[in-house]
Amino acid sequence: MRFILNVIWLVLCGLWMALGYVVAGLICCVLIITIPWGIASFRIASFALWPFGRTTVERRDAGAGSLLGNVIWFVFAGWWLALGHIVTGIALCVTIIGIPLGIANFKLVPISLMPLGREIVPTDRPFATR
Repeated sequence: MRFILNVIWLVLCGLWMALGYVVAGLICCVLIITIPWGIASFRIASFALWPFGRTTVERRDAGAGSLLGNVIWFVFAGWWLALGHIVTGIALCVTIIGIPLGIANFKLVPISLMPLGREIVPTDRPFATR
C-alpha cells in the first residue's frame, strides 16, 4: 500500500514539492554561510518525494544552534514551503482518494517550518534515534 500511495503522491504533488525544496537548497548552497540549510532542504526534498513509510523525529543533540537556524529558515524559506504544503493538502482533500495524500502534506508542514534538529526515519523504527 505504501508503494501505491508513494507513486500517486509522486505524480500528483511530490515531484513539485521536492523541486521547491531543491530550489531552496540550491539557493542556500550558493551562499557559503547557509550551506547547513541547503543540506537540510535536500534532506527534506527526499522526504517530500517519497513520504509514506517514513516519519521525522527530533534529534537529541539538537540545541540552541538549531533553534536559531530554524528561526532564520522560517523567515526566509520555511513559510513559503509550508504554504505550498497547506494549499496542496487542501486541494488533495477535496476528493476521497486524495485525503491520505492531503494528510501527508499536512504532516510535512512542521518539518518545512523547522527542518534543523529533525531526522527522517522509517515508520517501523520511529524511536531508533533515541
